[in-house]
Amino acid sequence: MKPMKVSHLFIILCFGTQFAFAQFIENFSGSLESTMTYYTDDDKIINPGDSDFRSNNYLRFNYFKNEFSANIQLESYIEEPLLGYSPVFDEKIGLSLFLLAYKKKNFSVEAGYFFDQFSEGLSFRSWEDRQLGLNNALLGANLSYQFKTIRLSGFAGKQKNGFDLSDGTLMGLNAYLNLSKKIDLDLGIVSRYQEYESDNPDFSEFTNLYSLKGIYTSGSFYSHLEYIHKGNDALVELGNVFDSRLFTGNALSFNLGYFKSGFGIDGTFRRLENMAFYTDREAYGNIYNELIVNYIPALTKQHNVGLSNIYVYQSQPQLSFLSGGKSGEIGQQIDAYYKFSKENTFFTKYQTVLAVNYSSWFGLKASYDLENRRYSSEFLAYGEQYYSDLNFEVKNQWLTNWKTRLLWINQYYNKTAVEGNGGKVNTNILALDSYLTVGSRNELRIQAEHLWTEDDTKNWAGGLIEYNFLQKFSVYASDLYNYGNDINSERIHYYNAGATYRKGKTRFSLNYGRQRGGLICIGGVCRFVPKSNGLTFGMNLYL
Repeated sequence: MKPMKVSHLFIILCFGTQFAFAQFIENFSGSLESTMTYYTDDDKIINPGDSDFRSNNYLRFNYFKNEFSANIQLESYIEEPLLGYSPVFDEKIGLSLFLLAYKKKNFSVEAGYFFDQFSEGLSFRSWEDRQLGLNNALLGANLSYQFKTIRLSGFAGKQKNGFDLSDGTLMGLNAYLNLSKKIDLDLGIVSRYQEYESDNPDFSEFTNLYSLKGIYTSGSFYSHLEYIHKGNDALVELGNVFDSRLFTGNALSFNLGYFKSGFGIDGTFRRLENMAFYTDREAYGNIYNELIVNYIPALTKQHNVGLSNIYVYQSQPQLSFLSGGKSGEIGQQIDAYYKFSKENTFFTKYQTVLAVNYSSWFGLKASYDLENRRYSSEFLAYGEQYYSDLNFEVKNQWLTNWKTRLLWINQYYNKTAVEGNGGKVNTNILALDSYLTVGSRNELRIQAEHLWTEDDTKNWAGGLIEYNFLQKFSVYASDLYNYGNDINSERIHYYNAGATYRKGKTRFSLNYGRQRGGLICIGGVCRFVPKSNGLTFGMNLYL
């Protein structure tokens, strides 16, 4: 199902913007986001794509009037989408989103492409993240009504996939009950319908997820317990549907947390079994997160130093009988911080903050009959370890204009189990950030980092220097260097230099350098990018 070409509509909207705002300035908003890259070759990296110039462009208009609202989004990919983005974004100019909405008091209705989620998204979430190239909005209708203590919502629609729509249809119902000041209950069902001819009498074109979540909050303490049951679903491997093999799935998530002034601790346990779920069965396992129904991020620390993201973990909810078999994951994460008072702080009289995080993830302990594609798992038993991350972070403010951050990370990454090959990798990373305020509104940041490992590509070193002028203009230069690689040709400097200008809601950026191949992750969800080299210009305009 393919939306119409909208080149003329795009031109009309662009040239008609000034008139529209003159008439309805108080009711309109809009944005234009554009990223353009000219890819080049150098002595270390060859452009892996067919096009030297590529750009991703997003033009959006929003209209608000009393209880009504509407929006429209146009997208353009010239000559192709940026490297690492799905080839389904194949339009020079195309209509991507449109929505009409009405909301009054306790009732709301949406028609068009909408975003929503149930609870934290473990059974259903539709959202857009342009950096990940992810947009799985639903084209259909979404309704909700708030009673005194109950909120009911429901939706139905087909999922966006580039400029096309899914073959399968999604439907969902959710009820959120406020039982008391401390206790809430969340119940939901998400159903996928996709036509499929099968000789298996037990096969159904419907697959359902049933969710139940209890939430408790009291003062500084909070917790939740969620369980999801996935009904019979056909096994899918390498794009092939094995309708003779049907498997159920489930998810269990338990969270506890406590916070007060200067202190907080949060812990999560999660178990996933055969919980990968797509609007179209054939989309199972694609590398672009296309047509994915539920939101299952990796529950690990999201670090912001370059070397920590070389061995990054992705959640493993899928069932597969390839490479020895896997059926899901089980593990936990705990996060804590403590802010020392000025009277009890150490090293400095100004401020010290200590943060500790630990996560560890395993495959489910199970036995596999690979020939007949059958398995049996143990519910709370841990199998082969996939990943662990133990890190300590100390932030110190030494003077009124100088502060530092010291970060140590110990990682274990089972590359063979997660990616299919590469062995097991143990790393230690040390990073030091220094921030110096110059004058009243300028800041100099210097970062140095190092990764030690005897495994895989061996040692790395990295550095960054950045200067911000008046919180409007910044320049930076950075480098990640794999100096320990056993292969001389792979001892590459991944250098980058750039500048950014901000004024109000407007932002321009220019960057030249090399992209290290691997995963780019945001919020625990990742996309793969190849090695590349090029000049990139970015622009964000808000109206």
